[in-house]
Amino acid sequence: MFSARSLFQEIVDNDDSYRLFCSIAASGEAQGGWENGRIAALIPASMRALAPKVTRHGADEDKHGRIFHALMRKRGLTPTPVPGETDYTALLERHGIGLAHDKLRRNEPLTELDIITYLAHSRVTEQRAADQMDMLTRHFADHPEVGRAIRMISHDEENHLAYCHEELLRLAGAGHGRTIQRILHECARAEIVVYRDVSLAVMDHMGRILAWPRTKSAALATGIRAVYGYERLGGWRRMVSLRMPERRDALGGPATSAPEFA
Repeated sequence: MFSARSLFQEIVDNDDSYRLFCSIAASGEAQGGWENGRIAALIPASMRALAPKVTRHGADEDKHGRIFHALMRKRGLTPTPVPGETDYTALLERHGIGLAHDKLRRNEPLTELDIITYLAHSRVTEQRAADQMDMLTRHFADHPEVGRAIRMISHDEENHLAYCHEELLRLAGAGHGRTIQRILHECARAEIVVYRDVSLAVMDHMGRILAWPRTKSAALATGIRAVYGYERLGGWRRMVSLRMPERRDALGGPATSAPEFA
């Protein structure tokens, strides 16, 4: 019987599947870095105090992208094109979640509602990222090749999630509570669909690279759909709750560097 640990180990052990995994991860992080950078540049004057934290968020995402590229270089691998059906960030945008890239490419100030939308979208997607990194940390924190990267990225994702909680609670206290809850619910319900579809697509590509038997691929697909069923019935609610985090002002300082991956 396979487990999350054995599946990830199998992916890491094969150059082609590892290359695809790192390429998908690097692409998503780079997109996040660009989005946060544009949001920081276009943030409305009434919310300028938030700009350094948005900038820090983007710098962290850029750093994560560099880490995944460095992991590939250490094996002598180069990035591979990311299949469209595995592009989580692009698919979220296609579902109308978050701020459209067309809006971010314009040199027009964003509105307060845009920033609330950005933070609510981030609260949902950072929950997913933190959950995934927590799982990888449990199984691979001491892995000689990827352990250090996993620990560093996991720490950053927890900071990002704490920042989203704190800023959304602050805005809720300023009278935006109903708007925040509406956007959170819309984002979460769309995200679980995108996550299911991307997970199925990624496992399909991995299965072909690693020549998994049809029964194994079918069992994995069934498991992914079962997770979606749980989330659709109520598991999505973990993505929309707000509580004051233990880590306060988590993005209040400069981004940390990752010289060992440079």
